[in-house]
Amino acid sequence: MPRVDLNADLGESFGVWRLGDDAAMLALVSSANVACGFHAGDPLTLRRTCELAAEHGVAVGAQVSYRDLAGFGRRFLDADPDELAADVLYQLGALRAMARAAGTDVTYVKPHGALYHAVAEHPAQAAALVEAVLAHDAGLAVLGAPGSRWLALAAEAGLRTCTEAFADRSYTPEGRLVPRGQPGALLEDAEQVAARVLRLVTEGVVEAVDGTEVAVRADSVCLHGDTPGAVAMGRAVRARLEIAGVSVVPFAPPPGRSAS
Repeated sequence: MPRVDLNADLGESFGVWRLGDDAAMLALVSSANVACGFHAGDPLTLRRTCELAAEHGVAVGAQVSYRDLAGFGRRFLDADPDELAADVLYQLGALRAMARAAGTDVTYVKPHGALYHAVAEHPAQAAALVEAVLAHDAGLAVLGAPGSRWLALAAEAGLRTCTEAFADRSYTPEGRLVPRGQPGALLEDAEQVAARVLRLVTEGVVEAVDGTEVAVRADSVCLHGDTPGAVAMGRAVRARLEIAGVSVVPFAPPPGRSAS
């Protein structure tokens, strides 16, 4: 039976500011990329998100980022590698404390926003991220874009690597994401996205913005929890996969749950 993980960026509310419907998304996904307080998320939000994830049997991943609350972690920072490694290590420790208090644990790491894109190419920052994961727990899985330097360095260091694709983002003919500022970068039709995800999972291809087909291998598919209509889109994707007989399971299961 074909299977895939569905992940979403969650725990991104801050104080009285609310972003997304975490409770609804946690009923649809199998892995939660939980903010760690550096791009979004306050301590209470993180703890409650971990508690909800534990209730649903959803894996908790640390979504680490640059120290950039004002920019939501979407601005590149030319961070010193030692400082970046320490910042990431700090975030991992904070989220793991929240997860364990909620009766679960952190099982994987995914960089957020500008850091996600930077470590795909930036050797020093990719190495800093790997260093932080190894210093914290070499048993953690890591999630990122296929072909990224971050995943290559992580694999060389002995970490388990997993690749992801994006349900609601357009791809270039070269297999890269269309930048958010360009027209058509974000897909909004739930049924179109659902059909696209099913084809990606069963055939390993997506249609690029120019109509050509691009091969994409993914262990996990990301559903952005903060986009308009995110819950409806998540429901459409989950339903389409289940009707087709695709099993939705976490790639890095929480304690007490297997990946089968």
